[in-house]
Amino acid sequence: MIRLVIADDQHILRSGLVALLRLENDIEVVAETADCASTVDHVTELRPDVLLLDVQMPAGTLASGEPGPEDGIDVAAHLRDTLDQPPRVIVLTTFGRAGYLRRAMEAGAQGFMVKDTPVERLVDAVRRVHQGLRVVDPDLAAQSLAVGASPLTAKETEVLRAAARGESTAAIARSLFLSEGTVRNHVSSAIGKLQVGSRADAVKAATDNGWL
Repeated sequence: MIRLVIADDQHILRSGLVALLRLENDIEVVAETADCASTVDHVTELRPDVLLLDVQMPAGTLASGEPGPEDGIDVAAHLRDTLDQPPRVIVLTTFGRAGYLRRAMEAGAQGFMVKDTPVERLVDAVRRVHQGLRVVDPDLAAQSLAVGASPLTAKETEVLRAAARGESTAAIARSLFLSEGTVRNHVSSAIGKLQVGSRADAVKAATDNGWL
């Protein structure tokens, strides 16, 4: 049996996936989760073979009381770095953004698929990934090569992520332990690299490319 955890904050979609995958004789859904923290906690406790993982989920709070990872791709990286035998991960996303694919592969995911993939292909992907193979949407693979890697530094990415949540310069500075001037410098640098005219435009460009 392939022991599977399904992580997605959209209840209807998650419930549908659970119901469909439980029809397969060789797949056992051992848990379903709706945020990043509960995904980490359940996977750490249950040690499934495969994790179906949404990209955009709320962080939540870990059992330890600490905040959870910021998104599904960060969950994959966290599990890779903290477990001796992390599950094989298939990242599922509504948004076919090339940057998500690159980030997911760098985080240790073995699969990357969009949510409108036919169920038969998803089931096949679960089995293939369980066997040690990679499964990647071919169109997104081509897009990823065309778009290339993010030009942003890790700190510029953190600043833009905070800006995307609507945080002010002062709030970003407090949360990242930076001065307000340093935050503005990171924003200015990101605006220049992305060749846009404002912080809002930088957030949009980075988001559209899947770099946040």
